[in-house]
Amino acid sequence: MYFYFSDKVVLLFDFWNVRTPAGMVLSVLVVLLLAMLYEAIKISKTKLLRQTILAIPTTLSQESLREPETGSVNSNLGQQNTTSKRWFLYHISQSLLHVAQVVIGYLVMLVVMSYNTWIFLGVIVGSALGYYLAYPVFTAR
Repeated sequence: MYFYFSDKVVLLFDFWNVRTPAGMVLSVLVVLLLAMLYEAIKISKTKLLRQTILAIPTTLSQESLREPETGSVNSNLGQQNTTSKRWFLYHISQSLLHVAQVVIGYLVMLVVMSYNTWIFLGVIVGSALGYYLAYPVFTAR
C-alpha cells in the first residue's frame, strides 16, 4: 500500500463515499475536527485525573488503615462515604472519557488507513491544532 493524492475515497462506511473535490474538502474538515476532538479528550482526561488525585485526601486513606477509635467512627464514616461517592463519580467520568478516546482514536486510525494523502494531512493538522488549542484551555487553573 502507498499514499496517493485523489479526490475519490470511501471513508469508514459505504455512505461516506467521496467523489468530488468539494466532498474531499468537507471530509478533510470533518477528519480534522475529529482529530482535534481526540486531542481535547486526551488532555481533558489528564486534567480530570489530576483533579481526582487532588480531591481524595491522603489523611483519609492513612486513617482507614488504622483501627478506628470508638468515638470517631461516625464522623469518619460520613467523610469516607462522601469521598467514596466523589471518587466513584470521578472514576465513571474518566472511564467514559477513556471509551470516547478509544473509539475516536480507532476511527481516526481507520480513516488514515484509507491511504489518502489529503485525509492523512487532515489528521496530522487536526492533531497538531487540537493539541495547540486544547492544552492551554484545559491546563489553565
